[in-house]
Amino acid sequence: MDILRIVAAIVLPPLGVFLEVGLGKHFWINVLLTLLGYVPGIVHAVYIILREPRGVRS
Repeated sequence: MDILRIVAAIVLPPLGVFLEVGLGKHFWINVLLTLLGYVPGIVHAVYIILREPRGVRS
């Protein structure tokens, strides 16, 4: 499922973030980054998708 989210993040970064976290603060941060520059939006979206989920720290 992460592959689908990453592809969505490359095509439309806010969509990838939305699929991962919903309409939270990270979604709006990503919308702003995407408006300021497409590449920062992609980098942020991929980071959000690939980071460790909260509560699963070793």
